[in-house]
Amino acid sequence: MVAIVALLFVTFAVFFNAAAADPDLLQDVCVADLASGVKVNGFLCKDIANISAADFFFEGLAKPGLTNNTFGSLVTAANVQKIPGLNTLGVSLARIDYAPGGLNPPHTHPRATEIVFVLDGELDVGFITTANVLMSKSIKKGEVFTFPKGLVHFQKNNGKVPAAVIAAFNSQLPGTQSIATTLFAATPPVPDNVLTKAFQVGTKEVNKIKSRLAPKK
Repeated sequence: MVAIVALLFVTFAVFFNAAAADPDLLQDVCVADLASGVKVNGFLCKDIANISAADFFFEGLAKPGLTNNTFGSLVTAANVQKIPGLNTLGVSLARIDYAPGGLNPPHTHPRATEIVFVLDGELDVGFITTANVLMSKSIKKGEVFTFPKGLVHFQKNNGKVPAAVIAAFNSQLPGTQSIATTLFAATPPVPDNVLTKAFQVGTKEVNKIKSRLAPKK
């Protein structure tokens, strides 16, 4: 009986783990052909004769990113678009740098759970459940926090010195939807009457937010 229960537990664990991330790969490697015009659920594979170690390498997380922007933060992604060898492997990373007071604003990753490891500084972080419950905590260097797949979350540097984290995802391309930008800077725009009713504000306030979030030309 114990053996049967153990077998069922392992079976369900494997099934749910597979269901929670990108599909398993069907060959050793499938280096993304980013130049191909053919679109599939993922990327086409390069001919194995044309791949090299460079397809599995990225040095972009070694240095802090520039945080002199509106939110005082910068996300440097190390996903399949930067590392073609990640195609079909179901993992990716990012480095997030924060100026003092910097914010990675509320957003979601529709295709991945995220876990962050603090490199430097201290951050206030949190996510909101579908029952509108905020789960938040202050984390510092060497500590880890997890954001469940699809839930709105944020990180804020309330310290007086810069902060940085390494974020890991169980997807080669997690996707990011910033809540404010998604609603107020969409193309074509979300109708004003939808936004005014949803946020219980006037058209003047909606247009002010839109102007601030509009892409810089």
